[in-house]
Amino acid sequence: MLRSRRLSPFLTFSSLANNVVPSLSVGPCPCGLIVRHLRVRHCSSPPLPQASSVSPSPSVLVTPARDVGDSRTHTAKHSHPAASPARMSIEDCRGFGEVKALFQELRLDIPIMHHDEKATVEEVLVLLQEKLSITATGTKTLFLKSKKGELVMATALKSTPTELKFIQAATNTKDLRFASNDVLQESLAVVQGCVTPFALINNLEKRNITLLLDSSLESSTKPLAFCLCRNDYTAVITLAQLKQFLDKIGYAYTLVDFGAAPADAAVTCGAAVPAAKAKKAPADAAAPKAKKAPADAAAPAPAQSGETKLGISVKREENFSAWYIDVITKAEMIEYYDVSGCYIIRPWAFYVWKCVQWFLGGKIEKLGVEDCYFPMFVSRSCLEREKDHIEGFAPEVAWVTRAGDAELEQPVAVRPTSETVMYPYYAKWIRSHRDLPVRLNMWNNVIRWEFSHPTPFIRTREFLWQEGHCAWAKAEDCAKEVLDILECYASVYEQLLAVPVVRGRKTEKEKFAGGYYTTTVETFIEAVGRGCQGATSHNLGQNFGKMFDIRFQDPENNEQTLIPWQNSWGLSTRVIGVMVMVHGDNRGMVMPPRVASTQVIIIPVGITKDTTEEARQELLASCRRLESELCEGGVRAKCDLRDNYSPGWRFNHWEVKGVPLRVELGPRELAEQSLAIAVRHSGAKRSLAWDAGTPAAVAALLEDVQAEMYARAKATMERHRVRVTEWAEFVPTLNRKCVILAPWCGAMECEDRVKKDSAEESKAAQAQETREDARAPSMGAKTLCIPFSQPEPAEGHTCICKSCTKPATTWVLFGRSY
Repeated sequence: MLRSRRLSPFLTFSSLANNVVPSLSVGPCPCGLIVRHLRVRHCSSPPLPQASSVSPSPSVLVTPARDVGDSRTHTAKHSHPAASPARMSIEDCRGFGEVKALFQELRLDIPIMHHDEKATVEEVLVLLQEKLSITATGTKTLFLKSKKGELVMATALKSTPTELKFIQAATNTKDLRFASNDVLQESLAVVQGCVTPFALINNLEKRNITLLLDSSLESSTKPLAFCLCRNDYTAVITLAQLKQFLDKIGYAYTLVDFGAAPADAAVTCGAAVPAAKAKKAPADAAAPKAKKAPADAAAPAPAQSGETKLGISVKREENFSAWYIDVITKAEMIEYYDVSGCYIIRPWAFYVWKCVQWFLGGKIEKLGVEDCYFPMFVSRSCLEREKDHIEGFAPEVAWVTRAGDAELEQPVAVRPTSETVMYPYYAKWIRSHRDLPVRLNMWNNVIRWEFSHPTPFIRTREFLWQEGHCAWAKAEDCAKEVLDILECYASVYEQLLAVPVVRGRKTEKEKFAGGYYTTTVETFIEAVGRGCQGATSHNLGQNFGKMFDIRFQDPENNEQTLIPWQNSWGLSTRVIGVMVMVHGDNRGMVMPPRVASTQVIIIPVGITKDTTEEARQELLASCRRLESELCEGGVRAKCDLRDNYSPGWRFNHWEVKGVPLRVELGPRELAEQSLAIAVRHSGAKRSLAWDAGTPAAVAALLEDVQAEMYARAKATMERHRVRVTEWAEFVPTLNRKCVILAPWCGAMECEDRVKKDSAEESKAAQAQETREDARAPSMGAKTLCIPFSQPEPAEGHTCICKSCTKPATTWVLFGRSY
């Protein structure tokens, strides 16, 4: 079954230089092909046997992708007999920088892992599990040429059979053979072992390759591993992201079911070759043994010399997306799940959400809001009750269409939000003004399925949140509650998470679909210069009351009914991601004390081989006593007494997790009755007397840490919020990773134009080498909010849009955003 798709053209990118490749050994293959194996300089595998002794056994390697390092080489290669005197090496492969830049342009948050040279798919998959905690599926790519010179690229799961006869039938070609190195280099500008669909970035002028994609890629429950034009960088993507890439470069592809083909192909980092039968070696031949693949691909690979499995391997300032994933996985905050966009929230992160529930739940209960629960399913008739609202969520809605083998007579949606779930029942419950106000809150999960580039906590298909829905008789009461709730949300960020926010109102373009107006708290991520919407509180006006026929009897006129004023408001587990992005550093997570499940970690030190068992037990008992004293004093303390890890390893473990205070307790501290304390957020070292006042002193120190973390984040945000009144300063300021407070006339077309012009000028301002850096800014600036706190009247300024000459009516916060 074939499904063809023709795509729009796209501009080519620049190229890199060429060089020389190492020596070759040649061996025959049962199908008549000559198989060449490249022995690459840095490869640590045993040398491959010569053709005169033993035919090469098939080696397996995956096409590797989230950036965790720099570049090198390695793999086994295949080609036709034709050889050229000077060949490319992996260092000369083109396209890696262009592909990364294109991911950035498409806003695809794709994990890219750098690794040393590996011999098998399994080894790369193990590294993905070990370094990024990602369980991925290996892939293979065949690059073929017919006698007539037609070129075919076929990409499939590693486990999928790929029979040449089937590929010939699918492409209407004959006599397909594996293309030679020369053809490969001329067509794709990469060496063998580096062929994947991403190498098509180097074929945009010729466009002479027929691309087949295995339909089983679509049904894979795990993300796919591909190399990015070099076999020492592995990307972890979904088929949807691969299609998005191909759409962007305008390369046609065909989905093919390879399922019936026999599984007789060996795989080498993106190229498959039929397995050769081994010739019997002479008795005295010293043929090296083939390298055995790991028995369990999920088991951790052995650490290389000088490598640490625990520490953060990516610098925050160099690759923020990869750093973020590294932190939340190694700090044991999330685990990847086998459904894209869905994640397991581990206890270390879930405790933060529990703190939010306790803190925010207490505040809204004091306001008089009650908790409830409504079902997660919503009928089509309810969801489509209001055109503007459903259009705002239509691409995100997940539908249940069948149960078992039977199609549902009426499909039901999984709620993206609960207005349409709850309001039919508000119409049932509200009859009189005495039934008002109705003030309900729900802690639940929702599903929004529209996107293909999720970011854990920040943008996920399923997330936890609370949503409040209230109905009032009077407009002023409804409007007051909107702001009361917004202030509760600001308190969650500022008082609990030590994250500063800007309170404001969304523009008409950015407001909640179907609402009257939307208020928001906006956060700022300094490392990437982006804003991030923290939480929203919407005044729905009477719009939803009209939709769902919610009416109550007018207390002053029994013959007349009135429509209540409604609001809705929500805050989600995004708060955890924002907290990580704002406070984390190159050593890992930095937890604000108020949401840290462990505020103080106690580690015994100074135990040596000369320490007596009695002294050792006394030290461990003292650690337990200190833990008990701190816990009784209201401090969340814990001992780490594991003796199978060194103190240094334990220091690093808890530092990555971001525990606010570390107490090092050794023989000297016991003798002096003092505590040596390391402060995580600042790196400072403190000493405290160990006495009856210690719990109170530690609690006070934790409050100081909380205040210092907020003050530092606040100062950072203020430095990067810049007032601009001239367009000439707008894009340069934006590219310095700032958000911009600018005058605006209020017209939606100016809002759109600012976003379009800033995106175009950002790209034009970048040198080619900057574009190849995935961290280079390229997005335009959108309106984040109209801040409640305005610096001065804006009427004396002209609208910031360069095409507009109207006087400004307000100051607006512009910026790139998540």
